[in-house]
Amino acid sequence: MNRALDPVPQLALAAFAFLVVILAARPAQAHEVGLSRGEYAAAGASVTAQLTFARRDILALVAGLDADHDGTLTAAEIERDRDAFAGAIVGRIKVRGDGAACPGALDEARLAEEDGVTLRATYHCPAPPRSVDIAVDLLEDLPFGHRHLAHFAGESGPSDAVLFQRNRSFSLQATPGQATTEAPKASYRGKLSFFPMGIEHILTGYDHLVFLLGLVIVGGRLRSLLMVVTAFTLAHSITLALAALGVWAPSPSVVEPAIALSIAYVGVENFFVKNAEKRWRITFPFGLIHGFGFAGALQEVAMPKADVPYALVLFNVGVEAGQLAVLALVLPLIYLARKREVFRDKGVKVISAAIAVAGVVWFVSRVFGAG
Repeated sequence: MNRALDPVPQLALAAFAFLVVILAARPAQAHEVGLSRGEYAAAGASVTAQLTFARRDILALVAGLDADHDGTLTAAEIERDRDAFAGAIVGRIKVRGDGAACPGALDEARLAEEDGVTLRATYHCPAPPRSVDIAVDLLEDLPFGHRHLAHFAGESGPSDAVLFQRNRSFSLQATPGQATTEAPKASYRGKLSFFPMGIEHILTGYDHLVFLLGLVIVGGRLRSLLMVVTAFTLAHSITLALAALGVWAPSPSVVEPAIALSIAYVGVENFFVKNAEKRWRITFPFGLIHGFGFAGALQEVAMPKADVPYALVLFNVGVEAGQLAVLALVLPLIYLARKREVFRDKGVKVISAAIAVAGVVWFVSRVFGAG
């Protein structure tokens, strides 16, 4: 039999190689999941909004803000284009009190810590409203996965919601006259929204997926593969918690290239290991590094401390759910493909080489800012 003409290993090899090439072609910026925060408060006939965005999201929303095109923002650039903020951001958040439009005006725009920009705006209603409707339409102008953490403080009590493109508005009671049970439900739904955010993060985390593929492509006993995945999970859960809780987190300028190097290392090591036996020993330290990358999604905009434990647990569970879903799909394919000698001898090496190249490309792009 001519193994080179056997269609099964050819198809398996082609599918895996196609997957790696597609993932490697992406910029692998998935750690930068869009996250913004809005603190809304009703008092009398006014609704105030304090908004915090990552600077790259501000650059996407306000055209021409980066006058010197250096990819960063300065206080002078923000002050120069205050009017642009009014149209691109304040005007893209629609507030209505008892059904009547509440026009907004920008009060302040300034740089914030942790690579953020904070805006404060006031929306003036015709009369003190009993109910307030807020539509954050600017979410249409941001990437699909962006989440807006909204906290509303009214006389009926606080309420929270997590908004995104398909669910970008919420309604609340501003005065105690019509207090309902809707506010607690909104808060509950808002916290649960961190679970799908974690799933989205891992499913679009192309570099993390390539890393996982590199770990399991060499095959091995199910017990060994489970130890590899478990070590990775435990490790990144530790550093995700450390970073999200504000205990300690290294700079992304160190973490992101280190993640890329871990991918390159696994790709190269695949040429020298025959299976996943004892591979958990390298997976654990690399998992610590990847955990800081996961944490970037929760650190871009500081959350109230009371919300961090909920966000951390649900986001991490979402990451694990997405990771297990991917492995449930990939592991059976690897098992079937490794039954063919041509895949074991050549396929694994081709895919591993692609993984190593992807890691090197991402390392260079992250060090020199090309990604």
